[in-house]
Amino acid sequence: MSLLPLFEYPHPILRQKAKPVETVDEELRRFLDDMLETMYADKGVGLAAPQVGVSKRVIVIDAHQHEEDESGDFRPGQPMYLVNPEIVWHSEETILFCEGCLSVPGQNADVERFQSVRVKYLDYDGNSQEIEASDYEAVVLQHEIDHLDGILYIDHLSRLKRDMLLKKLKKYRESHEK
Repeated sequence: MSLLPLFEYPHPILRQKAKPVETVDEELRRFLDDMLETMYADKGVGLAAPQVGVSKRVIVIDAHQHEEDESGDFRPGQPMYLVNPEIVWHSEETILFCEGCLSVPGQNADVERFQSVRVKYLDYDGNSQEIEASDYEAVVLQHEIDHLDGILYIDHLSRLKRDMLLKKLKKYRESHEK
């Protein structure tokens, strides 16, 4: 396995609609493993292929990681590989959740999401699956599936909040370049 490069806002690939995967094969499984390793290395809970420069409809998530010790290291909880994920149902109820993103480093904001979703997808072996998720796990799924459609969490913010966040992002990048 190897770490993949992370693409950050405003890279154009983050705005493209990703292409569906035709077949789940060994090459795709290696890519999924690399995505998961990259996600863990960057302390993320989800990662979409466009975030590593690949226009494919695949995501990896682990909303059940556990903090291991004082160093802040995490150990895997329930990693999931989702190929061609699609939300097939969502609750009417919504929740407000503070989201961040590996492609918008050092920033976060409250985003309104559906409280529960049902997602249809192909698993690591290419088998058709469905998962129903609520609360945090539902938020992670919606966030990552948005990436596959070229949508970032900042697109769910008002123009004023988005502009303020992007100014903070610029300052964050300037302070981390030194």
